[in-house]
Amino acid sequence: MYPAIIEEYLAPATVADALAAIAKHDGEATVFAGGMSVMQAIKARLIEARCVIDLGNIAELRGVSVGPDGAAIGPMTRYADLVRDKKLHGAYQALNDAASTVGDRQVRNRGTIGGSLCWNYIAACMPPTVLALDARIELTAPGGGKRTVPIGEFFLGALETVRRDEELMTKITLPAAKGKAGSSYKKWSTQVDGLPIIGVAVYIETDGSGVCTVARFAVGGILPIVKRSAAAEGQLVGTKASDADGIARATAAAAEELDPQGDRWVQAAYRKLLIQSLGGEVVAKAFERATGGAA
Repeated sequence: MYPAIIEEYLAPATVADALAAIAKHDGEATVFAGGMSVMQAIKARLIEARCVIDLGNIAELRGVSVGPDGAAIGPMTRYADLVRDKKLHGAYQALNDAASTVGDRQVRNRGTIGGSLCWNYIAACMPPTVLALDARIELTAPGGGKRTVPIGEFFLGALETVRRDEELMTKITLPAAKGKAGSSYKKWSTQVDGLPIIGVAVYIETDGSGVCTVARFAVGGILPIVKRSAAAEGQLVGTKASDADGIARATAAAAEELDPQGDRWVQAAYRKLLIQSLGGEVVAKAFERATGGAA
């Protein structure tokens, strides 16, 4: 289908200009943070966009920095840039993994991490990844008012977040590791470039002897929203990379706790098996990265 008539297109160069444009249109404007998902909705007339505000020219919303206090990521950072950014290796490497599996080459060169999080599609790679990394989301409103939301409170339901229509996501922050840390992400899909049927992201911190002291285990592709498994995390703490039985118990606990639904593509029982099999691989890779193994 063709979209309804778009009467105005704006491409502000600063956050201040973007917020002013949003305020001027009083919540009636559609914001593009890459447009990979929202443009499809516009073409299908699920969204009627009389005014489009394209954030692609705002340099201050792009980039990655990593320091002693953690990492900061601009929401307009594109997947292709996340794939190549070696500063994320180790503790935040799940972002490299997830970005490399999003869509096809065209999507990775246009789509953005912030766009994915705000769209919050049930089958997407970025939501479980940032959930496992314990991100915090900075939202800025017209007039400069800011609030920071823990990622566990940001997602409300399918295609729904706490971001208000007048707010822009202006920063994604990730906490610094207290020990040696590694993270990983992997998805299973019916096709190479397809959306994940199940996606698993894991973050592991270890002490000097390689024992897990902190674990976060997040799963996407389940309803109603991406979730962490407290049961799996509790099982992983105290284990080592060599503890195959402990890791298997953790992934089985995740499958049982999260209780995924079935649909026309995959039965619920198979989704449970995917959580266990993918989860085991992802946990092993996160341990490997935390303990100084291969990237």
